[in-house]
Amino acid sequence: MRTNRVLLAAAASVLAFALTGCGSEDGGAKVPTAGGGSASSGTGSGSGSGSGKASGGGGEQDEIAAYVATKREWVACMRDHGIDLPDPDSLGRVETGDNRSLKQNPKFTTASEKCKEFSVAVPAAVEKAMRPKLTPEQIKIQREYADCMQKNGAADFPDPDADGYEPVDNDGTPDWDQTSAGAKRAARTCAPIIGDPVEQGPGKG
Repeated sequence: MRTNRVLLAAAASVLAFALTGCGSEDGGAKVPTAGGGSASSGTGSGSGSGSGKASGGGGEQDEIAAYVATKREWVACMRDHGIDLPDPDSLGRVETGDNRSLKQNPKFTTASEKCKEFSVAVPAAVEKAMRPKLTPEQIKIQREYADCMQKNGAADFPDPDADGYEPVDNDGTPDWDQTSAGAKRAARTCAPIIGDPVEQGPGKG
């Protein structure tokens, strides 16, 4: 319902990461949309590194490190089953090249099934690390938008974090009720703040 161009651009970058990292055929992660959609996760390794939650200690850095370690296990497994992939980068991204032709390769499908225990959801810490850095002016706009939404019918609309983004938790539940009449009214009222065209009613005559 909400069309926040800044957040949608960030969501697109994360989606591109998911496609280059695993592809849908290997049971890899699906990331949430900017509006609070759900994320699906595979079965993690025995260390529980794919849980999407920090295990304590180093917080987000530990969460990223655990995810990268699991992606390394996935790559090693895929290589063992005949699919040569490069090592993941510092955020767990794996460059697979032409995803379409790769997914049509029966050997890739078989290897993906064999290695699905290492296919995990992209954790919140990795999503946060991949987001484009917003300017102070963009962060200000996000705060003004949240304040407007909360005052005009969407009281549960989340405040942006210090980086200007809605909080990321990947728990599979919407962050706020986008379907209520108040939320829809607020979105129409606040759309100009983020540069969205205000919905117009049917013309007369």
